[in-house]
Amino acid sequence: MKTNFLLFIGVFALLLTSCESDDTADIIIEDNSVTTINNGSDGGDGGVGDEAINLSGVYTSDLNLTADNEYLVTGAVLMTEGTTLNIAPGTTINVAPVGVNAYIAILQGARIVADGNAENPIVFTSNADSPGSGDWGGIVMCGRAPINSTADGSSDTSTTEVGGLSYGGNVPGDDSGVLRYVRVEYAGGAVDGNSELNGVSLYAIGNNTTIDYVQVYVGSDDGFEFFGGTVNASHLAVFGSEDDSIDWTEGYTGNLTDVYVEHTASHDKAFECDGYNTDFSNEGGYFSAPNVTNVTIVGTNDADNEAIRLRAGTQGIFTNVVISDFDEGFDLDGDMGDNPTGQGVLDGLLQAIDVTFNNVTTQVKNDTGFTFDDSDFLTGVGNGTGTDFATWGAGWAR
Repeated sequence: MKTNFLLFIGVFALLLTSCESDDTADIIIEDNSVTTINNGSDGGDGGVGDEAINLSGVYTSDLNLTADNEYLVTGAVLMTEGTTLNIAPGTTINVAPVGVNAYIAILQGARIVADGNAENPIVFTSNADSPGSGDWGGIVMCGRAPINSTADGSSDTSTTEVGGLSYGGNVPGDDSGVLRYVRVEYAGGAVDGNSELNGVSLYAIGNNTTIDYVQVYVGSDDGFEFFGGTVNASHLAVFGSEDDSIDWTEGYTGNLTDVYVEHTASHDKAFECDGYNTDFSNEGGYFSAPNVTNVTIVGTNDADNEAIRLRAGTQGIFTNVVISDFDEGFDLDGDMGDNPTGQGVLDGLLQAIDVTFNNVTTQVKNDTGFTFDDSDFLTGVGNGTGTDFATWGAGWAR
């Protein structure tokens, strides 16, 4: 396998500039761009032998990974504009257990085509002898779809909280590639409590991108996080994420269909849903408003745990949901100022339809400052059947 790439100081400058700043740490990517063959393993055997191909650095031409090779990611892998990371069905990509210092990023204008199938999924996993959550960063995708942390219709960009990578714009149909039949294991490395990576981080990804049959398994931060954008995603499975399993913010407006979440301990929310990023402001003047259909959430019946938290003015329609073993089903937070979550209920823009609760103490908690009945938000109690994970999720790790 031969891969051509160059490391330019100008690329680093591009990655570390932004129209919006925050107080989180950037990852300093050192001059370590290498694709090395026959170089031995690193960070634990993890099933990777002496023939492993090491991957790290900034790639300025396509990178093609095949199932007949062994791979070890030893640092940040950055695919730059105009390049494609092609990954064949059945390929396993091992990652050195160096936390947030190893991740795979698809930058604006680049694509990933990881198109597996049910018999031959593509697996990203830790190379540790005893793998665990947070061993590596995860997959980061940066697109040019709208975000509400910049002005509505603007081509301005924001930057990711890890790495300082640009994302956002005014292209709803942006195409960042394909993730299909992909499993991401033991990801979610962190710099600190404010600068973390998720299993799959989707920054301003457009609706010409395909996200289908993707599982995040045992991560230390969120499973999937949607930072604005319009991407539609289906058949998402999150098992054992220690923070939120599904998270959205910055004006996410896509569709989520067939979602399965299972907690394994006292984790955070199954869904944490923000209308905008409250660390900045809602420059775009609109709120997240996805449609979420066919959802099954399994908790652990811990005290004070919440299945779905709706806040910061988020809107959205939940349809056909089953929630089991939680203290609270839906927790609505907000105020009558910049975070009008309750107004979305009154306007019919935030609803839950056909929901079944099993061993859930409180179905709806209203902390929005607005007055409404549970029935204004929740209808069809007992009618939810959730997603058929037993069928479409057969064979996924649990």
